[in-house]
Formats: sequence, C-alpha cells, structure tokens
Amino acid sequence: MDKFKNIAGLVCIAVISFVLSLLFAELLIRLKNNSMTNYDIEMWKYAKELKIKSDNPLLGHEHIPSKTAVLQSVPIRINEQGLRGGPVSDNGESKRRILFLGGSIALGWGVSEDKVLTSKLEKMMGNAEVLNAGIGNYNAARYVERFLTKLTGLNPTDIVVLYFLRDAERLEAGGGNWLLRNSQLAVTLWTAVNRVFKATGEDVLEKHYVSVYDKNSVGFKEMDDALKRLSTYASKHKIRIYLAMTPDVHNLKNYKFSYVHEIMRETANKYGYTYIDLFPAFKGLAPEEVWAMPGDPHPNALGHEKMAGAIYPVLSSR
Repeated sequence: MDKFKNIAGLVCIAVISFVLSLLFAELLIRLKNNSMTNYDIEMWKYAKELKIKSDNPLLGHEHIPSKTAVLQSVPIRINEQGLRGGPVSDNGESKRRILFLGGSIALGWGVSEDKVLTSKLEKMMGNAEVLNAGIGNYNAARYVERFLTKLTGLNPTDIVVLYFLRDAERLEAGGGNWLLRNSQLAVTLWTAVNRVFKATGEDVLEKHYVSVYDKNSVGFKEMDDALKRLSTYASKHKIRIYLAMTPDVHNLKNYKFSYVHEIMRETANKYGYTYIDLFPAFKGLAPEEVWAMPGDPHPNALGHEKMAGAIYPVLSSR
C-alpha cells in the first residue's frame, strides 16, 4: 500500500510539474509576443478579438460589429456593418458610394486606417464615399456571398473586387480546437510543426496555383460562379463593377503568375467587370519594400499607395 501511495504521489508531482511548466511557457510566449511582431500570433489574435462565427455556414466567420483591436501595432476598428473604418454616412444615396470587397489585403492588414487604399481613394476622389468590406481569410465565394446576403443595403454605385491569387482557393469553415483557440503556446508549436513537415518555396507555390487555377478544380468553379452572381446582381441594380487583380508580392522581379492575371482578365471580361491589373504598379520592387513586416507578405502602406494610384484613374474616369 505504501509503495502504491509513493507511486501515486510521484505521478501527481509529475503531472503538476508538467502543467505548471506549460503555464509558465504560455506566460513566456505571451510576454514575448507583446511586441506584436509575430505574424501568426497576430492573425490568431485577429480571429479571437475581431471575428465571430457566422450564422451563414458559407461565410464561416464575420467581423464583430462596432469592435476595435490593436493588431500588429495597428488599430483596426470595425463599424456597425462589419466594415473597417468609421460609421457609414446616412446620405450615401445622394453621392457616389464605392464598396471594396476582398480578403485581408482589402482590409489593409498591417496598415493604419488612413493609409489603406480605400482611405486614400476617398481623399483622391473627393466626391465619393469609399467603403472597406475586406475580411481576413475570405475568398471570392465568401466575400460575394457576404455582399449578397448582408451588405446590399449599403446601395453602392460601384463595387471593386480587390482580387488576390488565393481567392480561388476552397476554404473550409474551420474554427480549430479549444487549445488552438486559446493558447499561444499551442499555436506556436502547431505552426512550427507545420513548417517542418510542410514543403515551402517558390516551386511549391507555383505548383499550388497551377492546381488552384485548373478550370475543373472546385475552388475555381466556386470563384467563377461567385463573380457571375455578383455581375448578375450589379447588372440588375445598375452598379458599376471592377476587378482589380493584386499580385503575389513574394517575387516581383521574376514574377511567375502572369498566367493567373490573364485568366482573371478573361473572367472579368466574360462577366462585364472593368479589369485593372495592379502588377505594373508593383513591378520590380523588392519584397522588403512592400511587405507589412518581415514574414508577412501583405502589402504595406507603400503597397496600398501603389494600388490606390493604379485604381484611381479608372474610377475617376467612370
């Protein structure tokens, strides 16, 4: 009996020590990540602080209305409609209202609100309201579905789809398990393991997009159908529509994805979108010039300035 008690005591001590070690490691990770320079953790915080599960399973998640968070050292405020920025004006029907749809690039991840392309375009246009409906981890199927089911009441005169290469990827609802939703240590370990066992590099990225833009792939078909649905709605309601093609900024000097731009040009023309290719605005730039921060290939303030400069002449001419 005494021997059994001794073993049980040792097991209890080992378990308690292990738990305390994990808690201490969690504390250290959180202290380290207070610098807001860990891209994966900042994205994790974005999901926790500004996103909520959607009542529409096709969307997966949405922004929490009227919420603000500081992510990657940048304040991101979400208004009542789930858009980035301040309140929507109540006189939108009396002037031009341009709505941007897209993912985290449209949102302006890592870029202060006044330097995001939607804010810059509003200043450049002068006589128009420019709204930002970008949400991280959205593809074309999601942001079109969200507009058609949640945002038509905004009554835009123009819709700009800020399209990125990943927007034809198929996304699952996700949500993760309890541990990954609540522990920075678990997220850090999970990310590290994935990086060890997951192949990376330009060749892998090239092969990935070749499969994504196979016209028989499920994601491609869903993207094509979404853009068609948006075009049908826009035509019925006399809304001008545009597709601004955003390049991948990993390698702008030896760019490998021009074929995707041509596919999207054809898709835009097929459905009546005015096509805007943003690659010329980025051509030749080094990654460190346009990345939000090391390890984060979202366009920074300079990138948003380049995009706004390329989109403005098209919008102003209409």
